[in-house]
Amino acid sequence: MPVVLDPDASAVLAAFREAGRPPYETLTPAEAREFYLQAKPVAHPEPPELAAVKELTIPGPAGPIPARLYTPKTLRRPNGKSPCMVFFHGGGWVIGDLDSHDVVCRFLAHEGGMLVISVDYRLAPEHKFPAAADDAVAATRWIADNAAQFEIDTGRLFVGGDSAGGNLSAIVAIDARDHAGPKLAGQLLIYPATDFRMSHPSHSEPETDCLLTHSVMRWFADHYLAGPADIDNWRASPARMENLKGLPPAYVLIAGADPLRDEGTEYARRLADAGVAVTHKAYPGQFHGFITMGKILPKANDALHEIGGWLKTF
Repeated sequence: MPVVLDPDASAVLAAFREAGRPPYETLTPAEAREFYLQAKPVAHPEPPELAAVKELTIPGPAGPIPARLYTPKTLRRPNGKSPCMVFFHGGGWVIGDLDSHDVVCRFLAHEGGMLVISVDYRLAPEHKFPAAADDAVAATRWIADNAAQFEIDTGRLFVGGDSAGGNLSAIVAIDARDHAGPKLAGQLLIYPATDFRMSHPSHSEPETDCLLTHSVMRWFADHYLAGPADIDNWRASPARMENLKGLPPAYVLIAGADPLRDEGTEYARRLADAGVAVTHKAYPGQFHGFITMGKILPKANDALHEIGGWLKTF
């Protein structure tokens, strides 16, 4: 599939390359985490002003899970309770944290007029698969079970995230359907990783060899998965779940210059074929990770505004 970056994305990519940005696969996980956070001041836009931001701790299967609650100034409360999104950050299950996606969560709270609870699940390689998935499921269930203390409308509880966070959101949605979990109102899948086979054409196209490359995805997988058998486990690769019927409505966003483009597109199609209401939004001129870069990529802010519009339909 021919890919042409839009002018802003092309300029950003050129700047990163001229700066000698080291590929993640050449770094240790600790170095990669630090490097990822260093890019925040350069790329993250000024966030909207919120009513409150509060640190939380959620009980997890291996100990407390740090979390952060975002409350917008304009909070939708038609029945005295508010919609809420449980958000899982991206970063290949290896990097990223509450701070790396703080601006995105602030925008989602503001644009959606809803509470957002960001979950800082355990990272690999210190915590291999399925630690991140276990934390995501446990956190979502705890939030649903304790909805009253946050005045959350359990009929409008969403999961969402980007990349690895989109992967975890899809997994939580399937787990909730199959294991008597909370009835979710929707799932926001921003360029989700859905298939650790990594065999779709977009993994081998030169045009997708941007910030996230196929080799970086292999680096993430090597750190996250415990072994080859995990590749076909649906709790790692939600695309390996044959039955997608009965899942909550999905907003699936893909970027054109992204190795994960085709697996995200295929997952959206399979959801729709299974009768799930799907909004499939493509940003053909963007690369993976653009959603956090609103300071230098205006399309990121446009995307978050459109996502907010979708959320407001619930």
